Amino acid sequence: MKNGKVVVGLLAGVAAGAALGVLFAPHSGKRTRRQISQSSEDFTDEVKDKFSDLLSSINHKYEKIMKEAGVKISNGKSNYEGVKKEIKHFTT
Repeated sequence: MKNGKVVVGLLAGVAAGAALGVLFAPHSGKRTRRQISQSSEDFTDEVKDKFSDLLSSINHKYEKIMKEAGVKISNGKSNYEGVKKEIKHFTT
């Protein structure tokens, strides 16, 4: 959830900055549009990088959870077989 808040905050900051930049631009319209375009491209690249990092983090956590689940299932099966043998031993 923390990464989601960062992305939303980043989007809001870029939008506010772009709006203020247009309102208070000391340069010509053509130059200002070019700067806004470049800033937008930089922002897009940054968001893509953040999103990629987020997906990588989620994938890593998923793999870790699946590995741990496999270990727990294996341990559970082993425990089950052990208890089953003990019960069989006591009932015979």
